[in-house]
This record gives sequence, structure tokens and C-alpha cells, in this order.
Amino acid sequence: MDRNNLNVLVTGGSGFLGQAIVRELLEEDSPVRAGKIRIFDLKPPADNHLPAHVEYFRGDVRDLQSLQAACKDIGLVIHSAAVIDWGILSDEEVIDINTGGTKNIISACKSGGIGHLIFTSSLDAVYSGKPLVHIDESHPYPEQHKTSYCRSKYLAEAAIKEACGEGLKAVVLRPSDIYGEADPYHIGSLINMAKGGFYVRLGNGKAKCQHIYVGNIAHAHLQAAAALMNGSDHITGEVYFMTDAPGSNFFRFFDQVVIGAGYKIRPKNFWIPRPVAYAMGSMSEFFAFMVRPFKKYHPKFSRFAVVYTCTDYTFTSDKACKDWGFKPKYSHGEALERTIGYYRSVKSER
Repeated sequence: MDRNNLNVLVTGGSGFLGQAIVRELLEEDSPVRAGKIRIFDLKPPADNHLPAHVEYFRGDVRDLQSLQAACKDIGLVIHSAAVIDWGILSDEEVIDINTGGTKNIISACKSGGIGHLIFTSSLDAVYSGKPLVHIDESHPYPEQHKTSYCRSKYLAEAAIKEACGEGLKAVVLRPSDIYGEADPYHIGSLINMAKGGFYVRLGNGKAKCQHIYVGNIAHAHLQAAAALMNGSDHITGEVYFMTDAPGSNFFRFFDQVVIGAGYKIRPKNFWIPRPVAYAMGSMSEFFAFMVRPFKKYHPKFSRFAVVYTCTDYTFTSDKACKDWGFKPKYSHGEALERTIGYYRSVKSER
């Protein structure tokens, strides 16, 4: 298929990853040369100076009619829309958005005659709470998922695979923890701890997990799309773990960003042992439960957060490299430099 002047729909295009996908689509070296880029999201993109061929379509992935309208004249769909903070909404809402929204995307592709779809899943689809070391894509799903978010991604992957059996050409990407400029999930909270003068780490610093720079996972979506549309039928229905660096401890990895941005970490080497942190997470959740009749909120310090950051979870992107030539666009050093530079500039502006 000719990738030139291909109209592309990016669901969640105003989000952290979605914005990066749009930026990569606009680059000269984009593997997919888009004629029109349509952003589908509940909120408009933050950038008010996008080129004329980038348009915003307001909509909710739970609304099939909106999706069908947004898919008009589209040749490729990149589905990155999801609710990430699984503690704020009910389990039913999380499943409805992440799984139901994906099923709606599939339906819209079928009714709109769109044959190619790239789906952003998550490593959480196979997360069990137990150590997973150097696993690959053959690792089975757990019998029981730890959260509704984990289950929602598993169910969405199952829906994609079923659709591929019915003729849709789709690829599933499972990014590791995504970081980068304006990271809404990790870095801001850690910087706030540093600014508060009491920087807390969980565990003993030995557990390792995987990360990937937002620019690299965005570019990977386009690499996979290009391969899929150029006849690499063997990747249809396949799932790929995505990372761009060796495993490292969650806190040690982000410490370098916090320090590089100009913040001091105090105490310098304070770690809360996992059993103690787990007990504290239980207490935090209990308090949230008690006040729920008056105020609904999800504590960031939870048992899940403790287990997630204190348990080994490592893998590689060897399968993606072999099947469709995945190669990080940005080196590990450049990715960290870009991220640190962003937060250093934000600090200087305040």
C-alpha cells in the first residue's frame, strides 16, 4: 500500500503518547507519510499551531457513532486512547473505556473499510504481581489480573486478535513505562517529593523494570504501521513488548532525571522496605475507603504501587526488531537529555 498521503486517525491524540505520535507523523523521517492527521480525543491538542492538515475531532471512544464519523476517509487507525489512572473510575468504567472503546474502534474500522490498525496495549496485560524476568511474548496471561486496568488491556488484546482472525490487519504494542517531556505519570510526582524536602523510595533498589522514551514508542507505532501496510502479513495479530534500554530500578532510573533537572534529593538514600511500604499502602487504601462516602479519590500510595515498583519485570524488544525492524529513533542518552532539559527549563521558568 502507498504510504504517501495516507489519512491517519490517532485516538487519544491529545494525550501524552498521542501527541508524540502526531509529532512523529509530522517529521520528515516518518515511516508513514500522512496526508491528513485526525486527532480523536475528548480534549483538544495543547499545541495551537499545528499544520493545516492536522485536524481535531472531539469524541469519546465509547461513542461508536462518533468513531464511525471520525473514521471517514481514513486509511490507518492508531488507537492509543485509554484511561491510565485506573483508581479514579469504577472497574466498569475502566473496562468500558479500554475494552469497549477498542471494540468500537474495531467496529468502526470494519464499517469504514479500514484494514490497518495499530493498538497501544500495555505490559500490564500479563502482569501477575509476581517477578517476571527476561520473559518474551509467549508468556501467558495470568489467571487473575491485579487491577481492572490490567484486565481491560488483556480483554482489548483478545478483541484485536479475534478481529484479525476475521480479516483486520492489526498489531498490538505493549510499551514498558513511558517517560519523556511533560510526563504526566511519574516525573512530576517525584519532583514534587524532592521540592517538599522528603524524597521516598520503595523497596531496596534492586528490583528492575523497563522503560521507553515517548518519542521512541511513538516512532515504533509508525514503523509497525509501515511494515503492516507494506505486506508484512506475518505480523498481523502479533503482540510486541516495547522497550529501548536495559532494565533498571524504577527509582534509580528517575532519580537521574530529578537530579539532572536541578532538584536535590533528601534524604539521599532513604528506602522504605517493601513489607513496611505494603502495610502503609494498605492503610492508605483503608483511609480512602472510609472517606469515600464524602470524597472519592484513589491514593497514589497503594499496595499495587508498592508491588509494581518492588517486583522484577523485565523483557526485551527482540521480537519487534526481528519481525519489523524496530530500532529506537532516539538514543538512550539523547532521550534522557531531552527529558532532563525539559524539566530543567520548567524549573527555570518558575
